Parts: sequence; structure tokens; C-alpha cells
Amino acid sequence: MPGTLEPLDVTVQIPYHFRCPISLELMRDPVIVVTGQTYDRSSIESWVATGNTTCPVTRLPLTEFTLIPNHTLRRLIQEWCVANRSFGVERIPTPKQPADPVVVRSLLCQAGNENINKNARLAALKRLRALARDSEKNRCVILTQNAREVLLSVFFLSHLMEIKTECLAALSLFPLSETECLFVTSDPDRMASLISFLSHPSIDVRVNCASLLENILAGTKSPDIRSAISESGEVFDQIVGILNYPLTYPRAIKIGIKALFALCLVKQHRYKAVEAGAVTVLIDRLPDFEKCDAERALATVELLCRIPEGCAAFACHALTVPLLVKIILKISDRATEYAAGALLSLCTAEERLKTEAVGAGVLTQLLLLVQSDCTERAKRKAQMLLKLLRDSWPEKTVRDSDEYGCSDVVRF
Repeated sequence: MPGTLEPLDVTVQIPYHFRCPISLELMRDPVIVVTGQTYDRSSIESWVATGNTTCPVTRLPLTEFTLIPNHTLRRLIQEWCVANRSFGVERIPTPKQPADPVVVRSLLCQAGNENINKNARLAALKRLRALARDSEKNRCVILTQNAREVLLSVFFLSHLMEIKTECLAALSLFPLSETECLFVTSDPDRMASLISFLSHPSIDVRVNCASLLENILAGTKSPDIRSAISESGEVFDQIVGILNYPLTYPRAIKIGIKALFALCLVKQHRYKAVEAGAVTVLIDRLPDFEKCDAERALATVELLCRIPEGCAAFACHALTVPLLVKIILKISDRATEYAAGALLSLCTAEERLKTEAVGAGVLTQLLLLVQSDCTERAKRKAQMLLKLLRDSWPEKTVRDSDEYGCSDVVRF
């Protein structure tokens, strides 16, 4: 390693002491460890996370893992970046420092103290939520201070609507343990209180409530708890309403589909999703979903297609079959699997949908699918669907073609 300068690309050089000793990259958030050495925060955290207990440079033991920001070095690096911007060097932003556990404890005490004024409690809750939204590290620090227990207590005990809505916003950012899920769902009054926020005038509050409900559904292994949440038809109505929000609101779509999918995992209550209008909103909103959300939406479609009410409702929507056929091999392996599964259920349920699927070009899509690198489950569904559609194929079709002959679909 040269003593002063290292070449970066062709035209600019990074001073040696600006480089992290671990990654050899320009440091963005230099911190000092207990041995006095400076590293980039992400590099030293990764070093320790992989089981190392010594300082990479000195090989001395890290007796404690306290990281002290090296503000002087960071300012020098920023000044160097500005001086070399003509070479394409971008100025590194000033990093946000992780939440201080002492500060978090103080904020939680303030939020839960009913003897202080409302504005001070609101300020504490808003600061906690801001810290939680900043980074995953902050959320981990906040969780180590029993934040969920405090926030749940404040939410259910407070009589002030502003305090409750701010608590709800903070709680929506955290996963819940099995015990915490049970705490909410074991009391009908608590459940009724929480569900009532799904009809709040503010869309933000409704979305936060849906997020918390989804966290509860995801955080429990108990079918009884899941059933207790999905038992109310009002829940489905409100979640579908969030998905159907007329204005552009990406978070509403994202949280709405997560909540709807979680609710539809309870088989005995899926018919309530159909009654609430989930079928129409799923098909109409499908082009608006991002990849992960589209996968979840298609998984929900397949779940609803497994009940007669769902099949009938999807069959009545003119865009269902063409859209599902179009999606095959277009979004992801999972999306393809769910779309093929939904088509299999629909074509099994209604004869006319076989002709509709063939007319939409499903045969070519399925033949490509079985020869692709998709999941085995997707291929099995495709083969079953091809067999089901056999009588609906036109005379001059791919079943007699070389393309079919070289595929791994067995003749039937």
C-alpha cells in the first residue's frame, strides 16, 4: 500500500488516510473504535457481525463495540470531494447518527407519562417515529428499549385521539411478537378499538391501522388469532377501500395488498373478501403494483380462485383471463406460478373460460413456460392446464408442432 496516494480510476487519487482499512474504499461515515483506529461504519459493523472480535489493523481485542464518529476526518473527506468534483467525485452527505438508547428511553418515558402535557407527549412520539423511519439500525435500538410494549399500552389506555393516532403510526413500523399479538387480539374491546381506525377520516391513519393489522397477522402462528381479525366483514371492506383509494398513494397500495393477502390466508373467511369487492380492485389495480406487490396480488387472486364465490366473481370480470395470460413469464417466476394456478382454477370451474384462455394465447405461453427455468410447481400447473385445455385447442395448433414435440410436456 503506498504511503500517501492511491490511484482512483485514471484521473483522481484518494488520499490513503481517507480510505477504510477494511474495504479500501473512500470512507463515508468514519468512526473510531476502542483501539483508536478509524474505519467506515458499515465496514467495521460487518466485520464484527461476521464474528470477528479483534481490531483489523492492530489485532488487539475489541473489548467493547462503541463507535465514535470521527467528525474531523469526515469534514476533511467532504472538503476533498468538493475540491475534486471536476473529476466526477460526488460529495458524500453528512450521515445521520444512530439513535442513542438513552435518548430513546427518555422519549418512551415521556410518551407514556400521563402527568405531562399532551404536546410534550406528542413531540416525543413524533421524534420516536422519525428515528424509526430513518433506518433499520434505529428500529433495532428502539426495540431493545421495549418500545412496542410501551406504545401498545399508550395506544389502548390513552383517551386522546391525537396520542392514539401518533402511537398507531409508530407501531405500524415494527413487527410484533406472538405475545404482543395475543395481547391485542385476546381482548374484544382492544380489537374493536383498533379496527375502528380503519374507518378514520384520514387515509394515513387508515393505512397505519392496516399496517399494524398486517403486522399482527404476520407475527402470529395462531390460526385463532388470524381468524379473529378476519372474522369482521368490516375489515375486508375497509382494506379494499384502501386499495381502491382514488388518488395516487403508493403506500396505500403497498400496505393494502399486504393486508388483504394476509387476511385471505384464512380460508373460511375468503368469501368476505369477495363480498367486499376484492376481485374487481385486484384486477383493476394489477398494472399499478410493483414487482413484489404484484406477486402478492397474484397470490391473493389464486387464493380467491380456490373458492366458488371467488371463481365466479373473477369469471365475470372481462379482463381476468387476458390479464393472467399476459402476465405469464412477464413479471417473475412467482408471479407466473400464481397466474398459472389461478387460470387452472378458473378453467376448471367454467368451460367458456377455456376457449377464452386459448383465444388470449395461453397455449404459447404455457409451452414456453414448461421449457423455461421457472419453478417446478409452475411447470406442474402449466402441464395440468395444458391437459385441461386439450379439447379447446383448434385443429391447426401447436399440439401437432415441433415446438410441442421437443417440450417436456408428456403427451396425454
